[in-house]
Amino acid sequence: MTAAFIVVVWGITGPIFKFSDTWQLVINTGTTIVTFLMVFLIQNTQNRDSHAVQLKLDELIRAVGGAHNALLDLEGLEEAELKRFRVRYEELARTAREALGVANWIPAPRKSSRIRSRRFVNGHSL
Repeated sequence: MTAAFIVVVWGITGPIFKFSDTWQLVINTGTTIVTFLMVFLIQNTQNRDSHAVQLKLDELIRAVGGAHNALLDLEGLEEAELKRFRVRYEELARTAREALGVANWIPAPRKSSRIRSRRFVNGHSL
């Protein structure tokens, strides 16, 4: 609604100011500022979403038996430390594939024998 109002004001003020250089400068400055602020807003939203996903993954690692708690909070490590983890897990994956006798093995999707219950909120399934 606000965007439509701004476009209408822009359309009306152009002929009033005879599309002068000053008018164009004000319009261009305004759009630049709005674009700059939108980039920060979008980046902030993505960062928040990324942190939430990371916390959920950390909780899954913590809750699953046999998972290595050393993998919690990996996003805080330096690049060299992350590379060491990546190399180690690539070695584990390669060893597991070799034990199966296939180099590029892709597992088939597992069919769950359990019936999954649906969660309902206010009468709507999620």
